Amino acid sequence: MFVYPINGSPLAGLFSDPELEQVFASDSMLERMIRFEAALTRALGSAGIVSQDCVSATLEILNTFRVDIGRINAATTRDGVPVPELVKQLREAIGPPHDKELHIGSTSQDLVDSALAMALRETNSIIADRLQALMKIFESLEREFGRNALMGRTRMQDAMPIKGSDRIGGWLRALDRAARRFPIVRESVEVLQFGGPVGDRRKWGADSKAVAERIAEDLGLKEIGFAWHSDRGRLAEFAAWCSSLTGSLGKIGQDMALMAQMKEVRFEGAGTSSAMPHKSNPIRAEAMVTLARYNSVLVSGMFQCLVHEQERSGSAWALEWMILPQICVATGASLNSAAAMARSICRISDESATITESDQQT
Repeated sequence: MFVYPINGSPLAGLFSDPELEQVFASDSMLERMIRFEAALTRALGSAGIVSQDCVSATLEILNTFRVDIGRINAATTRDGVPVPELVKQLREAIGPPHDKELHIGSTSQDLVDSALAMALRETNSIIADRLQALMKIFESLEREFGRNALMGRTRMQDAMPIKGSDRIGGWLRALDRAARRFPIVRESVEVLQFGGPVGDRRKWGADSKAVAERIAEDLGLKEIGFAWHSDRGRLAEFAAWCSSLTGSLGKIGQDMALMAQMKEVRFEGAGTSSAMPHKSNPIRAEAMVTLARYNSVLVSGMFQCLVHEQERSGSAWALEWMILPQICVATGASLNSAAAMARSICRISDESATITESDQQT
């Protein structure tokens, strides 16, 4: 369902992330949609809307069901979304008399958006762990090289000597700011989508709140009391946070590339040249710059997705599917490159810069 264009190419090791690619892979997303149907069935059973016989029979099928992906792909070209064919296959597998009790009152967007929310929850856990680990690596570098001299530069020109901790500390503050904002950002996207055909939950009447709460608990999502079918600001804000983080990582990468040019940093296992064997290229640092610029381009598309027509848009909604997984994968790849680069550093210093004794004490 979702695609990342670098996957499978020689560039994948630099610009992709297999772990996050799998989070958004078609089989993973379809499995989450089936989990939604199972959670909906359990919730409807708890509310007495469907019988317990229906719940038992349906869950027995859903727990072992295997999607015919070929049929899904063909039907999605016609329907614009995989859910109608998925529901058809599930009903065929369940059979009478309970097949028509599957998917009662729900709609394609409930499945797709809730599956996306579950995917983002997994993504967020991965990003959070990597960001914290990366900050610890830079804290270690600051302890090891923080007292060493560097040449401070403004507007690409030598200015005044600084300490290594001045530059590394700036990097860390930007990462810490992103880490502090992240809990709010992630909470806003790890939410259940549950509204029915036009987002009003009318089909379930007085039971809608209880049904929604049960589904959300089942799926590990937050129930916010309403559908967000056409309110996509939470996803745009999440994408903006990812772009901000990769921008901060890109700044670190740009600094590192310039430091490598001035022989202020040395890496173990740096990149080689086919024509100039003396070169030691800062490949990971360059990749961080590339990914920062890549996400800064993509994030503008997410703000285009805010323009949903009335209660649901086909075009704006589909645009998210093309863009948001790429932003997530690029963010993961940038964190991976930053960690690999930071671990490879064996020296940070500028022998031409001198820090006075008074500077060392401040």
